[in-house]
Amino acid sequence: MQIIAHRGASGEYPENTLLAFRQALAQGADAIELDVFAVERELIVIHDPHLQRTTNGRGSIYQHSLVQLATIDAGAGEPIPLLWQVLQLVQGRCWLNIELKGADTLEPLLKLLQRAERELNYDLNSLLISSFNHKLLAAIKAARPELKTGALTASLPTDNCAFAAQLQAYSVHCDAGFIDAALVADAKARQLQLYVYTVDEADDLARLKALGVDGVFTNYPARSRKLLT
Repeated sequence: MQIIAHRGASGEYPENTLLAFRQALAQGADAIELDVFAVERELIVIHDPHLQRTTNGRGSIYQHSLVQLATIDAGAGEPIPLLWQVLQLVQGRCWLNIELKGADTLEPLLKLLQRAERELNYDLNSLLISSFNHKLLAAIKAARPELKTGALTASLPTDNCAFAAQLQAYSVHCDAGFIDAALVADAKARQLQLYVYTVDEADDLARLKALGVDGVFTNYPARSRKLLT
């Protein structure tokens, strides 16, 4: 079962910062998950459309320029990173789950991936693009069929993982409370990876491992790895 660092090693370091991502790498995470919004056609790494929960700023991210956003403290003196900076940091050291949030992320993403291929020789097979916006995932597959996509759901569909298969997704991402043997079996039958959020407790980790899920999003990658051994 793979350990996916949820917003980096966010249980110990400021979420969605380069510090949290460096620590996730140091802790041996199999993957890093992060969230992006588009501002001025650039992808910035932050979970919320408003600044106050995770930074010393206030208001909507869209009320600020990129220059202004770069001066905001996202915790421990860390700035809000650009996705480009994360790609430069990771460079294939683990796989990366990019969750698209907000509007107008498709074109900035496609442009950035072209740049990553050209300037970093980035292996796009080590990226997984996920979203709750399933129309956006379909558009990504239409534009770049080779990209791996992950279908997020905040509910448990009556047809289990059929929605993800219809999207030609690589993976389906579900809340831990929804996971049972039938859902795991359905994902495997459809050849979908099943990734589960957000899992930090020993009993949950043990249950999900026993059920055979493929990976868990955790805020404590090193601790979760230790609990599984």
